[in-house]
Amino acid sequence: MPAPVLLLDGASMWFRSYFGVPSSITAPDGRPVNAVRGFFDSVATLITRQRPGRLAVCLDLDWRPQWRVDLIASYKAHRVAEEVPDDPDVEEVPDDLSPQVEMIADLLDAFGIATAGAPDFEADDVLGTLAAAERKDPVIVVSGDRDLLQVVADRPVAVSVLYLGRGLAQATLFGPAEVAQRYGLPAERAGAAYAEMALLRGDPSDGLPGVPGIGEKTAVGLLARYGSLAAVLDAAADPGSPMAKGVRAKLQAAQDYIAAAGPVVRVATDAPVKLSTPSDTLPLAAADPARVAELADRFGVGSSIARLQRALDTLPD
Repeated sequence: MPAPVLLLDGASMWFRSYFGVPSSITAPDGRPVNAVRGFFDSVATLITRQRPGRLAVCLDLDWRPQWRVDLIASYKAHRVAEEVPDDPDVEEVPDDLSPQVEMIADLLDAFGIATAGAPDFEADDVLGTLAAAERKDPVIVVSGDRDLLQVVADRPVAVSVLYLGRGLAQATLFGPAEVAQRYGLPAERAGAAYAEMALLRGDPSDGLPGVPGIGEKTAVGLLARYGSLAAVLDAAADPGSPMAKGVRAKLQAAQDYIAAAGPVVRVATDAPVKLSTPSDTLPLAAADPARVAELADRFGVGSSIARLQRALDTLPD
């Protein structure tokens, strides 16, 4: 079996590390390094379990792209602290996480591990673009974001999502068959159908209202019956179709929203992704060992970096 490509959702992983590892873990100078420690421990575990030949840490260069806001003004609006400073649901980056993201970036750079990003696009789009472009090796996308289940595929290569909803220890691997079974969606187009279900259902966490009156159960039922969103909309426009009048009316009333929400909900597969390194081949040893050692010592994460190197030592040359 060819070694897989691991595509890591960077922000998802270091957020989970930050909240999952005690903040009492600090550098010699007293700065918290819990996210750094947790992130590299997780990467070491993933390398040991999945044995990838290539790996890229995918970045949010724009977590709320203006082109998505132009289509759906409410997109992630509740997360913008400047607009709603008293909203308890605002998702702010903790003050002591941002410096740790810089530490992670420095260590990845010193090790020679690729990061990937695209201006004006989210990490989801970077992950989706790299997965869609792969023609050689199976792809495993690692994320705690359920939206990425839409990228699963069987062709031209197998694309799976290792979903971190309950943490890495209880992560669930989803391919098209698992997505179809879990959500009752058409197996032959499980990834695309998942995105269409999400569009109809909406997602309050992203400020997407969905079609009023159409919840997940109804959305799944429509897609299972008609096969695709396009076919659902055709049936809604056809007075002779067996679609219930109430559902038909809701879909027809939401035509503008459905048209606008498509590019917002679906991850891009054509983002202008650039890698930080010439290749995403996973290095078996640090590109700059002296710098890695200095940074690991300064940040107090020598044990995590040693764990990463031990994981790499198990891979074939």
